[in-house]
Amino acid sequence: MRIETLAVHAGREVDPATGAVTPPIHLSTTFERAADGSYPHAYSYTRSNNPTREALEKCLCALEGGAAAAAFSSGTAAAAAVFHSLAPGDHVIAPHDMYRGLARLLSEQLAPWGLQTTFAELSDAAQIERAVQPNTKLIWVETPSNPLLKISDIARVAAIAHRAGALCACDDTFATPVLQHPLALGADLVMHATTKYISGHTDVLGGIVVARENDAFFQRVRKTQIMEGATPSPFDCWLTLRGVTTLPYRVRAQSENAMQVARFLRGHARVVATHYPGLEDHPGHEIAAEQMEMFGGMLSFQVEGGQAEAMAVAARVRLFTRATSLGGVESLIEHRASIEGPGSRTPPNLLRLSVGLEHPDDLIADLSQALDGA
Repeated sequence: MRIETLAVHAGREVDPATGAVTPPIHLSTTFERAADGSYPHAYSYTRSNNPTREALEKCLCALEGGAAAAAFSSGTAAAAAVFHSLAPGDHVIAPHDMYRGLARLLSEQLAPWGLQTTFAELSDAAQIERAVQPNTKLIWVETPSNPLLKISDIARVAAIAHRAGALCACDDTFATPVLQHPLALGADLVMHATTKYISGHTDVLGGIVVARENDAFFQRVRKTQIMEGATPSPFDCWLTLRGVTTLPYRVRAQSENAMQVARFLRGHARVVATHYPGLEDHPGHEIAAEQMEMFGGMLSFQVEGGQAEAMAVAARVRLFTRATSLGGVESLIEHRASIEGPGSRTPPNLLRLSVGLEHPDDLIADLSQALDGA
């Protein structure tokens, strides 16, 4: 089935007890045992399993073409479960340009535990090869990357990982399963912050890990999910599942809008760089065109000057909202370097956009007046 059909039907069925077409929310934390001590409905306690969470996991597993999935309370929790499924002394390769929260998790939280990380330019296969060590167990790829929208060749990264006896995991949050299929390209695991495009309405936190194989490593991820209690609430799962139904149409419309916004920004006199893989002069455009169906709703641009000039542009917007996060129906603008804090590698004159579902002409008009200082 095609993704539009899966988004509406996967993981859902008519409620056998009532005939309800919309799936019910199973809020119960505990489930009745039979007289013989068994659990006839296969549920015992919501941290271990819950029907609503199971429905969400089945849905996203189908969208990604995976064998198993585990839902988490946030994207960070989902990624952390993958890293915690490694062992002290193991080595991870991660991109220089990646979500700052995960970079800090690797550097500040997991390094003292014994996980070793080398940050490299994952759009450069030679750099990845040089970073491989005998104890490399995982290459973590994020493409398009946050916030510079760099593109990595997933198939090539996965091949390098597998030659080294390591796994390849892909943060696919920006692209979503609508635009990119990391498992089909050779990745072993795909992670989403479902807070973003998948739920799509800026009203629920969540994350998911989908595995190409339901193997021993994924079972460690599942064990981490249950034993560390990083599970989403049934209501959060229900909200996310509801958001999935419109995912293909939202993401395609946001991608079309972002392309128009990117072309406008590339031609503006006060913009010194526009980072969007859909633009033909983007260094990763050819690879993105091969492994993505469209180029997504995220982009960033750099204005003339430094942080003060970028902040001034952000201060003048009227339609865009100055806020963190991404993937919702509303357009957001954010000065990433100040959000990321000390140690940020993001240029101080960079602004990141999450392009929503407003009319692109209105978004362009808003950015035009902000850049022109009107």
